[in-house]
Amino acid sequence: MAAPDFSDEIRELNLQFLILAQRMAQANLETAAVKLGIDEESLEWLLTVPPAKLVRLAQGAMLVPQFRISGELLRQLAGEGGRDEAAAQLHALILAHAPGRKKARIVGDDHGEAG
Repeated sequence: MAAPDFSDEIRELNLQFLILAQRMAQANLETAAVKLGIDEESLEWLLTVPPAKLVRLAQGAMLVPQFRISGELLRQLAGEGGRDEAAAQLHALILAHAPGRKKARIVGDDHGEAG
């Protein structure tokens, strides 16, 4: 029995992600860049992509969105221990990987946030 390739599901997820990225970029380009992990220049380009081309972009066999967090952090966020610590790690990770920004410096328990 052949293993499923999930190509239909991947295409659907890709299309939904690209549509979401466009909507987020329209609302606030800088926030979208940080949350999606995509540089602002690429998001500006994505805003110009017509719907038919967006569908073609989604047709690939690989996922367009990329996960920036580890499996351990996912388990912590799901409540399998240390949720507050995991949320702080995730916040620091997002800041550290924000496109076009300097790497966030994690200091003590406040993770470099002003407070």
